[in-house]
Amino acid sequence: MNALVMAGGSGTRFWPASRESLPKQFLCITGNRSMLEETIARIGPTIPESRVAVVVGKIHEGVTRQILDGTPVRVLVEPTGRNTAACIGLAALHLRRQGAGEPVVVLPADHFIARSDLFNEILASAAGPAREGAIVTIGIEPTRPETGYGYIRVDSRADLGRLSGSTFLHRVDSFVEKPDLERAIQYLGSGEYLWNSGIFVFTPEVILSEISTHLPVLAEGLAEIDEAIDRPDYQEVLERVYGTLPAISIDHGIIEKTSLPLYVIRADFGWSDVGSWQALYELREGETDEQGNLLQGAVWVEDSRRNLVYSKSGRQVAILGVEGLVIVDTEDMLMVADLTRSQDVKRFALRERQRE
Repeated sequence: MNALVMAGGSGTRFWPASRESLPKQFLCITGNRSMLEETIARIGPTIPESRVAVVVGKIHEGVTRQILDGTPVRVLVEPTGRNTAACIGLAALHLRRQGAGEPVVVLPADHFIARSDLFNEILASAAGPAREGAIVTIGIEPTRPETGYGYIRVDSRADLGRLSGSTFLHRVDSFVEKPDLERAIQYLGSGEYLWNSGIFVFTPEVILSEISTHLPVLAEGLAEIDEAIDRPDYQEVLERVYGTLPAISIDHGIIEKTSLPLYVIRADFGWSDVGSWQALYELREGETDEQGNLLQGAVWVEDSRRNLVYSKSGRQVAILGVEGLVIVDTEDMLMVADLTRSQDVKRFALRERQRE
């Protein structure tokens, strides 16, 4: 198998630690390594680094190469962001040349998975249907009525049974946009809906054929890039063509339109997209002190409970008599917010960009 790790992203949800020049996938958010490194290490038992490609934007090429220096991971650079269909299409061109038709696992660089052993078991199981021409995705068992995720509805009439071990395969009925709370409660109670993890498995030939069928303008541009891959003018062709490609997600452009067999593996391996400071606090709550404070950096605490302090400034931070806050201290910015409103910090990221 091969892997495509999508490491784009603008860095708004973990502001101010995460900025446009250094979004969360390059930060040590969930452990001692960057989330990009964690992602690559997680799949190591199934996919060696020599078969991993990372796609990044030009603005993040330097930090990506620095993080991956000394590894055989291939770094592919997008001249400009054109959403996931173009990103995946570009990588498929390169992986088709090295993988001899082997399936490709497409996954984001900024997710957390607690049980990497089960995750690798599922990836290995997905390879079989993918080799036969199917598109396979991974659906997460919902644990709450979440309104921030898209959902996958399972076709209950087409339960395809066990692939291996604890891995169950189902046919996809439909993909559902983020619901309101009432509908999310219904989804949770029905047992027919899974969270859409954004992880897919297919062969390069399959996805490039589907792009040709459903996104012909994108296919035409990719064909021109493909012809130049081994030529000295590849970079010039890539920069000239890539910005003209349609900007559309793989979900809307291909997955929701395909007539190919479309399967979902039901999974429960401790998944999180780590979408906010609050989500990080909940994810690492087992690491808190006796008062429930999650502390990263030099922090003094007195009479304070259930706070998240993330300090990378080198300064000493002191908190007294506060509860339920997120405090982020960087070299050029200090942010203090209600932990339960941490999704809203993207407003400051937008204000910062407008000021620039």
